Amino acid sequence: MGQSKKELIAAAFENKPVDRIPSGFWYHFLEDPYAMNSAEIAKIRLKKQKEFIEVSNPDFVKIMTDGFFRHPNLRNIDSIKDLALRKGLDDDDPWFTGQIEYAKALTAIYGNEIDCFYNIFSFASMLKFSQDTLRTDWAGRDPWVIQLIQDDASSFYEASSRISADLAKLSQRLIKEAHVSGIYFSTQNILGLPQHIYQQIIAPGEKSVLAAANSLHDFNILHICGYAGHTNDITWYKDYDVKAINWAVKIEGIPLEEGKKLFDGRTVIGGFGNGKEDVLYKGTRQDIESEMKSILARSGRTGVIFGADCTVPNDIETARLQWVRDIAEHL
Repeated sequence: MGQSKKELIAAAFENKPVDRIPSGFWYHFLEDPYAMNSAEIAKIRLKKQKEFIEVSNPDFVKIMTDGFFRHPNLRNIDSIKDLALRKGLDDDDPWFTGQIEYAKALTAIYGNEIDCFYNIFSFASMLKFSQDTLRTDWAGRDPWVIQLIQDDASSFYEASSRISADLAKLSQRLIKEAHVSGIYFSTQNILGLPQHIYQQIIAPGEKSVLAAANSLHDFNILHICGYAGHTNDITWYKDYDVKAINWAVKIEGIPLEEGKKLFDGRTVIGGFGNGKEDVLYKGTRQDIESEMKSILARSGRTGVIFGADCTVPNDIETARLQWVRDIAEHL
């Protein structure tokens, strides 16, 4: 018998030989993933996540967290004074318990056979989501965050520490109580913010979340988000302690083999663009196979997992995602 899905992921994360290159893709389930969680959203989210797993048959699961994008205490932030007053959450807050219940429901069904990684956004990303007026104004998000830092960097840092402590707590509870395999930690550059300021003000909180997850299980993934064309200098994250890294190869112009060198040989996830003009969405099966062969010819077969730059369109034919897995059987 060949390697199980969990054995494939473990081998890929450890840069060991694999029977075939594993793969995983995902998309949002709600029309408005920024909506605050509710009983109806919880029902829809679980149903659609289960349907996606059953139909696409992934080698690992990124648990989608539509409805939990926004931290309850980061709503209606209009100034740094507002942000300075926001505290962390109590342990029994529904934002914690709802996510743990959701993850449990999935790992109870799939956890023995498939690694389930839970999506967690960084403090800075959640702060961007907090402003209703910025949910569709992509260009306005980063300048707004920079303005908050400029108004009072100390207060911003303290808020980052408090909310990141909640994210660290959530990560550990998800691993201990819901038995997820690890976290899929999503962050991105703040465009226009100098790297040294990012390292001083934002990076410590992000690293604390990863440290908390790593203290229980070190199979954690860093996602450097290039959604909607957001560009990043991925070198900012070279010292982040994770087993695997996923970034937008198309947006950044950095293919998997270059990223693997940049991140000192650690496992890389991706290779495919995630847009409607990309081969995964519109190409033939032969086109996709050619792309996969090209990726492996450059990156090699160890420490590589097929995936996309970010979430794929939710109207993609799921058969295409299965094609990737099937094609990998004979590559």
